[in-house]
Amino acid sequence: MSDRKMSRGVLVLVMLSLFLAGTSATAGELNGASNTAAAPNRSAITPAHNDPSVKITIKVGGKELQATLADNPTAREFAALLPIRVATRDLFGREKAGPLPKGISTGGPSSDVYKVGDIGYWSPGHDIAIYYHQDGERIPSPGIINIGHIDSGIEAFDLPGAVEISIERSP
Repeated sequence: MSDRKMSRGVLVLVMLSLFLAGTSATAGELNGASNTAAAPNRSAITPAHNDPSVKITIKVGGKELQATLADNPTAREFAALLPIRVATRDLFGREKAGPLPKGISTGGPSSDVYKVGDIGYWSPGHDIAIYYHQDGERIPSPGIINIGHIDSGIEAFDLPGAVEISIERSP
């Protein structure tokens, strides 16, 4: 057998082996098996396929509020930070805002408007903002990235001055 034919045969064998290894890994993932050392636990940061919403609990002023995170990259990265405590300050009598422990993705859609109850990410300051009052003003550029919405009880944020909040995944 010539060297050229042998090299071609070895190349075909290597390619076939790689193909089979990839097929085997994919089949294992489909059957629920996974190599946890090689793949991160995505369930910790993404919702289950049958329920696209992630519920969180926000504690403020002795009250617990339920909220639903948006389905976008920014909200998923935010969820990965939980649980967290945030020291917020009052801005413009409409929002409580405070810094996250680190910056997160800006992959979610941004907007220069908000609704009462929205939870937003202000990327220039790496801040979370919770809007409790509508004043009709627009958010300055680059806008706010919506990461969720408080389901009910937003009036709990209508407190004077700074407040500390804690945010965690709902059980």
